[in-house]
Parts: sequence; structure tokens; C-alpha cells
Amino acid sequence: MVGLDSLLSAWAERVEADLAQWTVEPDTPVELAEVMRYCVLGGGKRLRPGLVYLTAETLGGDLSAEPVRRSAVAVELVHGYSLVHDDLPSMDDDTLRRGHPTAHVKFGEAMAVLAGDALLTRAFAVLGEMDSPAAGRLVAELARAAGCAGMVAGQVADMMLCDVPRGCEGLRYIHLRKTAALMRAAARMGAICADGEPAQLQAVDRYAENLGLAFQLIDDLLDVTGSAEDLGKTPGKDQAAGKRTHVAEIGRDRTRRLGAELTRKAIESLLPLGQRASPLARLAELLAERTR
Repeated sequence: MVGLDSLLSAWAERVEADLAQWTVEPDTPVELAEVMRYCVLGGGKRLRPGLVYLTAETLGGDLSAEPVRRSAVAVELVHGYSLVHDDLPSMDDDTLRRGHPTAHVKFGEAMAVLAGDALLTRAFAVLGEMDSPAAGRLVAELARAAGCAGMVAGQVADMMLCDVPRGCEGLRYIHLRKTAALMRAAARMGAICADGEPAQLQAVDRYAENLGLAFQLIDDLLDVTGSAEDLGKTPGKDQAAGKRTHVAEIGRDRTRRLGAELTRKAIESLLPLGQRASPLARLAELLAERTR
């Protein structure tokens, strides 16, 4: 049976080549270009670009077309920026990412902040530069996910810089924005590239939202059970920082059960799309089983 790496590897090589082509624009200072490439090339699952491709494939899109390729790159650039800023001393203060020193450790905090800014803004240029009627819609989709009501709101809540409800309701608020928002954007962008109908976008949206929430639950579990070698990052950081996680608030067993329930909901959301959505269903199963 196909494993996670095999499922995503179908697109990973193409994504890597496109990232190498589009991450750095001409006239970028060589020092900044080096950091930008360090932060996004040669590592990671390429899960979010994979969601773009898998969703576009499910809905019959042209996977070699520029909108799909650029959407995958743009989503990964935003993801890369978020990791660079997550790791900063003022945020999660981590020294290890994907088994390598984090950007601020290797290049200094100021350059890490600026490289993150450059990756974020470059993502929208990558989308805006193409000659496609879908460009504006794709830019808006990604901006909503990354912005002040999406990922940034999730980070503010995760850092306890705003009022958030107690219990699972508050955790859902955080993770819908911090983690699930970008996964929803990736899947929806793939659907938009394939000219998906409203009902198809709705099914994809529900799938990706539940997938993102389940993904974060597994991350919470791995933070207390995984090793730095397996994870490629420092385990136990959330617990040491006193952050709100499902493991801390409802325990490991209930976290596992909730993760399984969300995975089931994600897969059930694909039923209107029929058998052609089986790779997306398989992705949900594999992410629930992951150990890194």
C-alpha cells in the first residue's frame, strides 16, 4: 500500500524544481537569496503543495498548467515563512527545524525576520505574475488563510496575546487558524485551478479543515512522544513553554480518539467526489498514522 512519502513524492520533485525557479526574484541581494533558499529548499514533506496537486487531480485539472504549479509554490513559500517566524526567539525560540539549525541560529535574528518577510511577499508575486483569470482569486484565497483572521490570528491566540475560550473550543479556535487555514487554502486553490464547482469546493473545504485539525492533534502527541531525530525539531517545546495543547488539556488517549474522529470526518467529506478522491482519503489515513 502507498505510504505518505510515496504519495507526496509524485509532486515533490516538480515542487522542488519550481521552488528553485521562483523563490528568488532577480536583483535580490545574494545574502538574502541564500537564506530564502535555505528556508524552503531540500526539506519537508511538501504536504501543502501536495494538497494543491491532489485536489486539482481529483477534480480533473491540468497538473502541468501554470496556475497549479504556481499555487503549489506560493503555498509552500507561505508555509516556509511561517516556520521561520515560529522559530524566532520571541515566538517558539527553537534551534532545530527539519534536522538543521533554524534560520535565526544560522544567519542571525534580523536576517531570519527579513527572509520570512521576503518569502511571504514573494508568494503573492508568484501568483500575481501569471497570466491567468484565476490569479486574483488565488491571491485572495491565500491572503485570507495567511492573514490577520487566519494564520496570524492563530499565532496571536497560540501566544496567548488575545482572549481565547477555555477548553477544546479555544484549542479549535487556535488550530483552525494556525494550522488548518493554510491546508484549506491549499486544497481550495487546487480546486480553483481545476475550475471546481461550488459543491466540490465545499466538499474539499470540509475535508481540508478536518484534515488540518487532525494534523495538529497528531503534532501535539508527537511533541510529547517523539524524538528530535524523528521529528527534525526539538520535542517537548510546547509543554516546556506552557502552551495550550490537547494533550495538556484532555490527555493523550482523548487526543488520539479526537484525532481519529476528525480523520473520519475528513474522509467522509470526500464522499460527494466519488472514487476519484481516494488519494485524498489515503492522505488523511497516512497523516493520522505518521510518526514524524
